Amino acid sequence: MNKENDRILVADDDAVIREGLRRILTAEGYDVETVSNGRAALERLEQQRFKLLVTDLKMPGMSGLEVLQSLRACQPELPVVLITGYAAIDNAVEAMKNGATDYLSKPFSNEEIVSKVKNAMQSRAVLIDDICLWREMSETQGFDRLLGDSREMKRLYQRIMQVAPSDSTVLISGESGTGKELVARAIHAHSTRRSQAFVAIDCTALAENLLESELFGHVKGSFTGATQTKRGLFEVAEGGTLLLDEVGNISLATQAKLLRVLQERVVTPIGGTKPIPIDIRLVAATNANLREMVKKGTFRDDLFFRLNIIPIELPPLRERKGDLMLLASQFLKRFAEENGKEIRGFSPEVIEQLEHYSFPGNVRELENIIERAVVLSHSDLLHRQDLEMPGDDHSSALSSDQSVPCDANELKERKRLLREEAVVPLERAFLLNAMDRNDWNITRAAEEVGMQRPNFQAMLKKLGISSRTRIME
Repeated sequence: MNKENDRILVADDDAVIREGLRRILTAEGYDVETVSNGRAALERLEQQRFKLLVTDLKMPGMSGLEVLQSLRACQPELPVVLITGYAAIDNAVEAMKNGATDYLSKPFSNEEIVSKVKNAMQSRAVLIDDICLWREMSETQGFDRLLGDSREMKRLYQRIMQVAPSDSTVLISGESGTGKELVARAIHAHSTRRSQAFVAIDCTALAENLLESELFGHVKGSFTGATQTKRGLFEVAEGGTLLLDEVGNISLATQAKLLRVLQERVVTPIGGTKPIPIDIRLVAATNANLREMVKKGTFRDDLFFRLNIIPIELPPLRERKGDLMLLASQFLKRFAEENGKEIRGFSPEVIEQLEHYSFPGNVRELENIIERAVVLSHSDLLHRQDLEMPGDDHSSALSSDQSVPCDANELKERKRLLREEAVVPLERAFLLNAMDRNDWNITRAAEEVGMQRPNFQAMLKKLGISSRTRIME
């Protein structure tokens, strides 16, 4: 191996250990630099690119764990090996859950440190290759793949690569439209189960009895309408990955059955008596705060802890604005090709408007806005008038082809039409945002905005909004 450009930074307040590590790793051909504390380590990492950090866990001032946390925000691809005493091994294991690559317990041999360093360097190379591949796939396939170069997305890529090889249960949380299913698919695609099935179910889409049948299966004659035996999704996903989307909407009764399946790793179909062993990797997703639901008694605490083994929190688009125009450009390219149009970019006023909008519907809303703008555009640039966004007022002035009313009746009719033109876009945005926030569950959306379900549904029907309107994430 050519190590002449493999720069390693060692941080330890013990001069003997610093010098020992420098000597051992230099003899292996690495370029080694040492510092005596955590703050000095961060300063050097800002000034110089290193391929590995070896740091003591306990140092005066800034600890190795604090250094690690700072690095995860700015250099998520940098591997970190922690040095710890025997009594602090539990702390080192906890640090690994927060992004450390490995740990080395004192006292250690020359062979141990060399082995740890080689493995950490290899993990860095694999991670960088995966991120490069990810970006390449994103650029060619749009939001069918995750896309973004922001610090938040880099941390997400690293998290995915860390957890994908294991079989541990993952809980993905985030607002509607942030791409929770995409992350679940990414975890599956980089796992050892990738050659097997990826099965997803939206837990809001079915009534309680139908959801149980979908998950666990049923035998013929077990209930009215059960005309044949049906395998549940736990069986269908055998050997692969099962995604329970919007798991917070499962009833307490079904939660108890789900908990039993996860504990015993067997499933019993409705009406059946013989347990069936299962081998699946479970990923759950939710836009709800499950911890708050546990406090309110609407979600079982034991199930929450069973699901929340590896949490992944997806940032909303407003917190990763650095990715906004990258995403918008990718959507523009895709929708222009689909609609046979040659649109080369965005006008300055469009960019300004997009950058000042909060996107409560997140990436899905941005995707909808760009698709609509592409369809309406008649130019090689997207202009302000092509962008129909919430809050737009298209009735502020008469268009050039509008004539002045001649009598009171015509004035009344024109005023009615103008009011409708102003209100309809607002009503439509109001409904779409409410539906997006509640994952297109009409009952919950109506309850959230303070409307009766029949009235809310009537507004949806009036504006032609249905499940077909939704662009799946």
